[in-house]
Amino acid sequence: MNLLVLAPLLVIAGVLYAAHDVLRDWLRLHRAWGSGLVAEGRCLRTYTSTRCVGEQGRDHTVRHHVYEFMTADGRVVRFAERGGPVCRIAGDFVTVYYSAGATVAATAVPPRPVRQAVSTLGMLGFLGVVAMFAAFVLAS
Repeated sequence: MNLLVLAPLLVIAGVLYAAHDVLRDWLRLHRAWGSGLVAEGRCLRTYTSTRCVGEQGRDHTVRHHVYEFMTADGRVVRFAERGGPVCRIAGDFVTVYYSAGATVAATAVPPRPVRQAVSTLGMLGFLGVVAMFAAFVLAS
């Protein structure tokens, strides 16, 4: 298998993986916001993860928060979330939106369904263009 076939296939695989992540995050937020369940939670800790991006070795840093809250049925749930306000520190109280059930979908991000939908559709559109270009290169 030569490089002209392998490279577009790897790009398409990467696009499918990224689209899966985008849709999974959107569904998690949609379930948490749509349930109507709210609890007071607490930020337990914050940390950052850094990875090298690009050929110049630029760093990409992402802030993470770990939250804990109690559901209406008395279960204690702990979850980690990427992003969030830089000024949020361990010990801060937050409003947690969550869904009921065996697997709880939770977020400390305030409901912004229109903004989230536009962001998700924009990212999926971009990934679709990248996949179509890779498919075009593969077909050529």
